[in-house]
Amino acid sequence: MYEDLISEIREELTSNADERTKETAARFFKEGINCYGVKAATVLKIADKYFKQIRNEQKQTIFLLCEELLVSDLFEESAIAFEWVHRMREYYEPEDLEIFEGWIEKYVNNWAKCDTLCNHSVASFIESYPQYLSRLKEWTRSENKWFRRAAAVTLVLPARNGKFLEDVLEIADSLLMDEDDLVRKGYGWMLKEAGKAHQQEIFEYVMKNKKVMPRTSLRYAIEKFPQDMRKKAMEK
Repeated sequence: MYEDLISEIREELTSNADERTKETAARFFKEGINCYGVKAATVLKIADKYFKQIRNEQKQTIFLLCEELLVSDLFEESAIAFEWVHRMREYYEPEDLEIFEGWIEKYVNNWAKCDTLCNHSVASFIESYPQYLSRLKEWTRSENKWFRRAAAVTLVLPARNGKFLEDVLEIADSLLMDEDDLVRKGYGWMLKEAGKAHQQEIFEYVMKNKKVMPRTSLRYAIEKFPQDMRKKAMEK
């Protein structure tokens, strides 16, 4: 039914591709990236343009279209898919978490895909259904590093708004000694955002764990602290 729409999106992405943008994107991802080379602002305009054609469809139909875009593994198509998914957030239901988990498992293969899906859609889901915070804690034990990063980055925006402090600290505990640099950066970022509303609690957490916390995570966590607190946290 919507094959033409997907084809039109791909044609528009192709016509907006730029080799320099593609080369710049490649430098950002150690894992490698499969992309057209379209600027983020242009991708967002394309997402908006075509969402207007499907906005009245059932959520299930829109999610199927998103999956069709995700299958290609092209970065800009995933960005459009995740933008559409987030625009459906007022219609999320508990069973949608299984869909998001399936997408992380099958289609998330770099930090930007992880963050785009989890900062927005999964975060909105958790704010609507906080009883599923326990699922994020299960993700911290996954062999898949993208699930482990997802557990932390899902709480970045809620944490910035002062929510879920106990859960933030519990997830940080689970990821504290993680071997993967992107997971370390992910939970450090989560702690940094939590510190905006709960500075003293995050400072105490960092001071308690700084002897074992990887320096990458520690630096992220204290980045916005006052200079004197940063200095204390960095002391060996």
